[in-house]
Amino acid sequence: MSFKEIKSLLRMVNVDMNDMYAYRLFKECDRSNNERLEGTEIEEFLRRLLKRPELEEIFHRYSGEDRVLSAPELLEFLEDQGEDGATLAHAQQLIQTYELNETAKQHELMTLDGFMMYLLSPEGDALDPAHTCMFQDMDQPLAHYFISSSHNTYLTDSQIGGLSSTEAYVRAFAQGCRCVELDCWEGPGGEPVIYHGHTLTSKILFRDVVQTVRDHAFTLSPYPVILSLENHCGLEQQAVMARHLRTILGDMLVTQALDSQNPEELPSPEQLKGRVLVKGKKLPAAWNEDGRILSDREEDDEEEEEEEGVQAEEQKRQAKQISPELSALVVYCCATRLRTLRPAPVPPQPCQMSSLSERKAKKLIREAGNSFVRHNARQLIRVYPSGLRMNSANYSPQEMWNSGCQLVALNFQTPGYEMDLNAGRFLINGRCGYVLKPACLRQPDTTFDPECPGPPRTTLTIQVLTAQQLPKLNAEKPNSIVDPLVRVEIHGVPMDCARKETNYVLNNGFNPRWGQTLQFQLRAPELALTRFMVEDYDTTSPNDFVGQFTLPFNSLKQGYRHIHLLSKDGASLSPATLFVHIRIQHS
Repeated sequence: MSFKEIKSLLRMVNVDMNDMYAYRLFKECDRSNNERLEGTEIEEFLRRLLKRPELEEIFHRYSGEDRVLSAPELLEFLEDQGEDGATLAHAQQLIQTYELNETAKQHELMTLDGFMMYLLSPEGDALDPAHTCMFQDMDQPLAHYFISSSHNTYLTDSQIGGLSSTEAYVRAFAQGCRCVELDCWEGPGGEPVIYHGHTLTSKILFRDVVQTVRDHAFTLSPYPVILSLENHCGLEQQAVMARHLRTILGDMLVTQALDSQNPEELPSPEQLKGRVLVKGKKLPAAWNEDGRILSDREEDDEEEEEEEGVQAEEQKRQAKQISPELSALVVYCCATRLRTLRPAPVPPQPCQMSSLSERKAKKLIREAGNSFVRHNARQLIRVYPSGLRMNSANYSPQEMWNSGCQLVALNFQTPGYEMDLNAGRFLINGRCGYVLKPACLRQPDTTFDPECPGPPRTTLTIQVLTAQQLPKLNAEKPNSIVDPLVRVEIHGVPMDCARKETNYVLNNGFNPRWGQTLQFQLRAPELALTRFMVEDYDTTSPNDFVGQFTLPFNSLKQGYRHIHLLSKDGASLSPATLFVHIRIQHS
């Protein structure tokens, strides 16, 4: 390869090196002195290019004069990293796992290459590997968990003219979703259909969706799935819906309360493994004062009328009775209007569940923070996006999680930071779609209020060191190289929310260096998510997204860590990484 070809290759991998530096490196590797690199010369050029001076510096700090790490020296590094329970045996095991040189391995030594392999492995990740497996108590009542939830699950695009598809349910389950929505309407030939009513979205058969649930609901997670029915069908087709649910789902379907269950609280995810719950209206307890049945979203009617311009008379006309067959399938998720958060003379049953629009939920958080938290310690709440979000945009789920709302329903088909937060929240615990809420959100007499979380008690210090092999954004422009900057965001209670960023590095997506320190104070770290974001700086327009990674604050590992970046839609951008140093201090 000539120097010109080498330059072209570098641009392809997002490197725009200074010509003088690149040519000097080229000449040093051109042993045959013929202005071309061949075979081993190209290999040496790339090896020099891939040098990680910051890793070499750390390595030499611990390895001393001989430039190899013994097991005791590696143990010292692990202890400085803050690795829990680091032992000499663990250090020896790391050498056997990641060292590439057989001779070094036999002598229980780690070379620089082995050290780099270790730091780039899951064990050198910012995400605690222990948290990627199932590690939480799954025997608590359902109301004690955040539950991954989808809104308008059937849609692949916008809620005005998008395509409805059973494939959208398959995709949601593949992302760990445990609560899916079925908007049920009268269909031809006596068969109910699912689509976004009064819009141009296409229709799919209710029966086909139930079969998709049967075939795909438990491929990723064994824990219960909730079918949130928004029912607009008459009595006959409701009976058809009930028949399909029973015959297709069979023993998966929960049709009566579990024998072993305490009537004072909901059953646990463990007790409901492999089961499907129906959320809908229930006879006779759901009769309203004027003798009709609540519609599924009527909990929020006054708001929906404002938002969507629905006339009250039209609402009454549409509110239909419910068939006994469908009512019989609603056991633990009985749709109930949330009338008050004040303690009632008779406490509400745990199986009563309310759905609120994001606006109503925000109002309760603002006006009755602690009462709302206490309510959510005992009963399930589902929050869904405002009807005004015609393009299926999302709201930030963090605000709802702060108050203990379990089912924070998002449009899974719409990528953005909101879905990044959702993916980060449910990244842990084996990605099973259930994450145990912090203790302050589970106690019935808790004093926690997300609006007043108390003084700061944790300091997070992140030193952003380098990045490696960031993706090229503009493939059409051969000379387009990113000018990357890193932003760290904290999403938590309002007083913890913060974002800080580094300077940008000009024309280097291959191995940019920052060495900048960002610091954050946290009042409720157990609720916080940490989001690492890389952007391409632009002076004239908004910065372009390069990659991101979001994880719970409590799953962050301290010390020198790599962060493996994800694309806008959550796919891996391997080998793109950030290299940081993380320090957490509790006061």
